[in-house]
Parts: sequence; C-alpha cells; structure tokens
Amino acid sequence: MRPVLFTLALFTAVAIAQPPAGPPPPPLDLQGALMNLADQPATHTSFSFDRSMIQIAQNLLESNGLDANRAPAALTGISIDNYRYPRPAFYTPEAMDAIIASYNAAGWKHLVNANQNSANTAQPRNTVTDLWLHFAGADITGVTVINRSARDMSVIQIACEPSPSGPRPSQWTLRYPQG
Repeated sequence: MRPVLFTLALFTAVAIAQPPAGPPPPPLDLQGALMNLADQPATHTSFSFDRSMIQIAQNLLESNGLDANRAPAALTGISIDNYRYPRPAFYTPEAMDAIIASYNAAGWKHLVNANQNSANTAQPRNTVTDLWLHFAGADITGVTVINRSARDMSVIQIACEPSPSGPRPSQWTLRYPQG
C-alpha cells in the first residue's frame, strides 16, 4: 500500500505543479509533533532527497536514455519517515489537532480524510490517510501524506518548484515499466 501512496503523491505533485512560487512554509515542528503523536515510543527511520540528489538521479536517468522532458525536474525535495510501534498505537487527538491546525494556518489544503476528526481516528482499525497540498496561487508547491495504522505510520513530504522552461503538465506522460 505504501508504494502506491508514494507513487500517487509523487505523480500528483509532478503532474499538477506550475511555475515556481517557492517552497511551502514549514508547519510547526512536524518531526517533534509526529514523535509525540502516539502514546508510545516508535522505531523511526527516514531518508530524504534534496535538489542535488534529485538532479543526480535525473542525470543518471537521462544517461540511460530517459528524455529530459520526462524527468522529474519539478521536484526540489522528497522526505519519507516511517514509524513502527511495538503494540497498537493510540494517536493522541490533541496532537493530531495541532498538526492539522498548523497545516491549515500555513495555507495547506486538507484533501483526504478532511471530514474525519482526530477522535475517531485515534485508534485506527484500518489505514487512515491524510493528504495536504500547499498552493501558491494556482501553483502547487508541496504535498504531504500521513498514513497511519494500528502499528505504523508513514509520512511523505514532497516539495516542488518546476522550471518555467520545463514541460507543461499537459506534455507529461507517465509510463510504467513493462514486466
């Protein structure tokens, strides 16, 4: 399920991003808020790709024959955090409310699970997904996905700043490997 969410978030950011408007403002201390979201300590793993790492990957793809117009030139950063709990977690409603309020105050739009409340998702039986988009005018400059379940939580953050000389969304084509 996580690869599908990551792919969805990644391609959403790339497919609908517009000319640059700068990176989204960071809402609160998200790392601290996420570490304190559950009622127990978690095993935390994370990795990030900054602009230079993404450009290295883009150059590698281009050297292997990928058309430069199809490379993800719009991305300026991707970070993925995974939290694993030893037993089913209770996600503190007040902590989740603070995260939601911070994103809203920073201008982010809550799109998925926006009609849920933090109290009825505190002990999820199924996966709960929150998706936020940050806009600067009509331009999308950030995507955040928080995926919570009883024993784990994943957070995917994507920042984008497409080049005005890059391909327009109508020119982008998503291709999946044949196999």
